[in-house]
Amino acid sequence: MSDFTIAIHGGAGTILRSDMTTDLERAYTDALEQALMTGYSLLEKGISSVDAVKAAVMSLEDCILFNAGRGSVFAKDGSQEMDASIMDGETLMAGAVSAVRNIKNPVELAYTVMTEGEHVMLNGQGAYDFALSQGIKTEKDDYFFSQFRYDQWKQLQGTDKAVLDHNVAIRDKKFGTVGAVALDKKGNIAAATSTGGMTNKKWGRVGDSPIIGAGTYANNKTCAISCTGHGEPFIRAVTAYDVSCLMEYKGLSLQEAMHIVVHDKLLRIDGEGGMIGADAKGNTAMVFNSEGMYRGMKCSDGRHEVSIYK
Repeated sequence: MSDFTIAIHGGAGTILRSDMTTDLERAYTDALEQALMTGYSLLEKGISSVDAVKAAVMSLEDCILFNAGRGSVFAKDGSQEMDASIMDGETLMAGAVSAVRNIKNPVELAYTVMTEGEHVMLNGQGAYDFALSQGIKTEKDDYFFSQFRYDQWKQLQGTDKAVLDHNVAIRDKKFGTVGAVALDKKGNIAAATSTGGMTNKKWGRVGDSPIIGAGTYANNKTCAISCTGHGEPFIRAVTAYDVSCLMEYKGLSLQEAMHIVVHDKLLRIDGEGGMIGADAKGNTAMVFNSEGMYRGMKCSDGRHEVSIYK
């Protein structure tokens, strides 16, 4: 068990070594390592778990490889709508935003909703107006453009099909949410999650990432959880909170509770993906039922891992 620890993820899905070039694999592992160290260095200095998960997720949002922030996928109307949330396990305070556009770091906006606003979740134009009032950094549309995401979207134009973050020309699926969980030196835990959602989504679709209890949850009594996967089953399963409930009411360990939710409860409703977790005792876990999950963890006891494949 560690005095402080952090875990991150950059999405799950059909991620196979055979589909990955050496250069692309290195780019992903370097980006994960950078985000991991960004959060860990703050914990090392005695800074809070809330600040650590926010910083780690912002690092992932700034990387165009991941479907969050700068690398977000295109919606049916050609926009990029983003969701994010953050939760403090000590106070149970939380902040979330959904369907926001042109916000450089949605998780920073979610944090500001938690710390400066009177609500838990803000949506769309209202969230954007709040961001402007708080001086949150915005970017023009071209900042969020990537040819890879644009090509994905063009393949679906003229259809009503919405797909998860993957190359729609082939069979693989990658659920491109990013997230972080952490335990700080004071024994407090926190979680944060951010995503660009589904390619070609319409009608203001919102997934599990900004929903407290579904994609994100933190409570010092139990655990901090950040999820990645097909949002609809994760919402219906109240996935992140379910892990907490199994720990609180059945006395299960973090690993045991996460395993039951990911490999049993989610699979029963065709929920593919995974999650990362931390508890106030210094335990961490990274569990997924897909072929891979971009993930990493670093603990003060010396454990350090960055992985992609099963």
